[in-house]
Amino acid sequence: MTTSSSLLTVTLCILLICHGSQAQIAQRQSSRSQQQQQGECRVQNLNPLDPVRRYQHEAGVTEEWDQNTDQLQCAGVAATRHVIDPRGLLLPSFNNAPMLAYVLQGQGLLGMTCPGCPETYQSFQQTQEGRSSQRSMDQHQKVRRIRQGDIVALPAGIAHWCYNDGNNHLVLVVVHDTNNDANQLDQRLRRFFIAGNQQEQQPRSLYGQQQRPFGHNIFQAFNVEILAEAFNVDPETARKLQNENDRRGNIVRVEKGLQLVRPRFEEEEEEERREERERGRYNVNGLEETICSMRIRENIANPERADVYSARGGRISTVNSHNLPILRYLQLSAERGNLYRNAMVAPLWNINAHSVLYVIRGNAHIQISGNSQRPAFDGEVREGQLLIVPQNFAVVKRARDQGFEWISFKTNDLAKTSPLAGRTSVVRAMPEEVLMNAYQVSRDEARRLKYNRQEVTILSPRSTSSRGQGPYTE
Repeated sequence: MTTSSSLLTVTLCILLICHGSQAQIAQRQSSRSQQQQQGECRVQNLNPLDPVRRYQHEAGVTEEWDQNTDQLQCAGVAATRHVIDPRGLLLPSFNNAPMLAYVLQGQGLLGMTCPGCPETYQSFQQTQEGRSSQRSMDQHQKVRRIRQGDIVALPAGIAHWCYNDGNNHLVLVVVHDTNNDANQLDQRLRRFFIAGNQQEQQPRSLYGQQQRPFGHNIFQAFNVEILAEAFNVDPETARKLQNENDRRGNIVRVEKGLQLVRPRFEEEEEEERREERERGRYNVNGLEETICSMRIRENIANPERADVYSARGGRISTVNSHNLPILRYLQLSAERGNLYRNAMVAPLWNINAHSVLYVIRGNAHIQISGNSQRPAFDGEVREGQLLIVPQNFAVVKRARDQGFEWISFKTNDLAKTSPLAGRTSVVRAMPEEVLMNAYQVSRDEARRLKYNRQEVTILSPRSTSSRGQGPYTE
């Protein structure tokens, strides 16, 4: 009897936990929907967006897109690009919204500091008494290596920093989800720096836009005596926290390089391989990872992990809460695509998310169609530009001669698309009679609409002579 009661109690607890998790996710999705309904999406005329502000720092550059544009306000996002020089340190900061960052180029180290998490990275100095008596030199939370092709996810309000320990520029494009329910402030991105003095670095307006501060050191508004008492240091040391006379900006140069406690490169590689094996062996149920041990990055550029691949067309890879569980709490996901020359992504729409497309390389002709007779966008996009594809708007991409690579940030952790053409399309799934009556076409024409494209999502280039013909025969 006791055993049965215990099993019943455990079962009820598990059901309550699962129900609570699903309720929290549903509540977050409902909150986003309500926030979007409060603002109008005036997006009948979409345009590619370039950064409008540029901040020059001692060891790098930060560029911002204008949050006031209708497109970014509709999607509820803010976008930034950092270019960090070798030995450059992006100073510690936190934001009011969760973020996804994509490493466009280079490699570096990323620190994420979570309250309550242990300082698991430790160094020691052996004393004269012998190995059994060691003195701690430094202790800090885990430092993660990031490299080209990585998607990095960070929750709102979590302090983080980034250092370029490579020989080339480290380039990051970052999208913040300001409509996320984790943001309890207004719908603007707000940065809070824990160091630096951006007041000395006035932004340069690239297109005559109104200038505004990039972010100030949060210690600057505190009284020096209060800081000295809080840290138990002398006033002179406390004053240095405020960086009042520091003119380096928010990306500073570390002249002798940053000396950190971290595993050797071989050990880091072995840890990555172990994580890959574990992801393939176990299903994630949300209980294996805590915020302290949770994976925050996934390399999405590796061709071997492509979700869709065409030998003549290209490939598409996705990262969502299935393969990076932290995204379940951030309600974000991403897609990276690589189209070969003249290949096409089949017309499709995003069912449950806005898409923020950033052009990594090459160019493409893109058309976006909403519920208006005119296209919302019909034109070229090039490297370095952003383009918003609103939820339910149909989009088609065709690469130009140089090919086309992009990264799309999506405002749902399990973003879904519905193609209009191809083997998994809605047209293929409809009965022939429906197509015949809907479009006033013959049965042969309806069958060609259904079966002429056997590919999935990525459509390979077709020769001019073969257009209008297809593999379907009676």
